[in-house]
Amino acid sequence: MPIPLQPLSLAFRLTPAALQTELLSRLFNHLLRGQTIAGQLEALEGKRLAIEITDSATLLNFTLRRGRLYRTGNVGREDRDVCIRGRLEHFWQLAARQEDPDTLFFNRQLEIEGETETGLYIKNLLDSLDYDWEAHFQAVLGKRLAKLPLAVWQGRRPRIRS
Repeated sequence: MPIPLQPLSLAFRLTPAALQTELLSRLFNHLLRGQTIAGQLEALEGKRLAIEITDSATLLNFTLRRGRLYRTGNVGREDRDVCIRGRLEHFWQLAARQEDPDTLFFNRQLEIEGETETGLYIKNLLDSLDYDWEAHFQAVLGKRLAKLPLAVWQGRRPRIRS
């Protein structure tokens, strides 16, 4: 059963872009902890990335610095390096790994505009993303405590030995 995206779309319409961008950059940076993809972001140092969600009239501007995503104020089309544009449902499919990036881009459900090399690099990063929850929990909680959320998630009783 697909997740109803109307509440999320409404939230995007009603919340200022600066707040959305700040929250998403913090979430993204948190989720990067422990992931191998974090080391591959160095190639995007200083790049300005825009995400445009067409059906909610949302434009989010980010800058990549020191392997982290930061909120950027309003940036004109000529000042951003790459813009990824599409409908909320397609960004959701990408984030939830319900559809692979190649399919979304080749079917023009998501579009990349701007520097070709940077856009292709970002698309390939998205395509190669294999999120490692165990590595994330270890980076955030430490090796011993990381067992707790994984055990709960897998429906097991957590055991931590001292």
